[in-house]
Amino acid sequence: MLTTLVAFLGACTLVAASPGPSTVLIIKQSLHSRRSGFLTVLGNETGVFIWGIVAAFGLTALLTASEVAYDVMRIVGAVVLVGFGIQALRQARRTEGAEQDAWQGVHKSGWASYRGGLLLNLANPKAAVFALSFLPQFVPEGAPHLPTMIGLAALWAVYEVGYYGLYVWFVGRMKAVLSRAGVRRRLEQISGGVLLLLGVRMALEN
Repeated sequence: MLTTLVAFLGACTLVAASPGPSTVLIIKQSLHSRRSGFLTVLGNETGVFIWGIVAAFGLTALLTASEVAYDVMRIVGAVVLVGFGIQALRQARRTEGAEQDAWQGVHKSGWASYRGGLLLNLANPKAAVFALSFLPQFVPEGAPHLPTMIGLAALWAVYEVGYYGLYVWFVGRMKAVLSRAGVRRRLEQISGGVLLLLGVRMALEN
């Protein structure tokens, strides 16, 4: 079991290190405050755990079996990504004073940060399908399938909280540089553009 856990955590590290929409959103929110960034991480990992539970019960197999269901989720996910991208680009175009007001609004609304991370993860059908294919590989032979997969899903989510927490911490350490209006505006533009492109790609892919 120890060997399985080591292999599982190694695989989780590779998964987390692969850049994706969640990584972009976490860094973007961390530009506002560590609180916003960490709550975005918690929202994202709640989504990871939910998909793990759904996969444990085999329900995500419905997405792979139904092209219509998958396409609906894919379009919803694309809309969510484009929405986040447009929001970031709008923030980038505001004046420095307006940007400070926006920072304060995001800082005060922890629920908005948590909800954003959760929504982005749950609206991504790839996350559901990946959980279905990823978790069963690490269930030891002879182990009870359902409780083991639920335990692995919980471990996966908790581990990624720590991993992405390092991103939040690093952005916070760079706050003196990143808080400059010009730098922050450029980073908002980059993150917004990346989220838009990811949304368009998701909408157009087969």
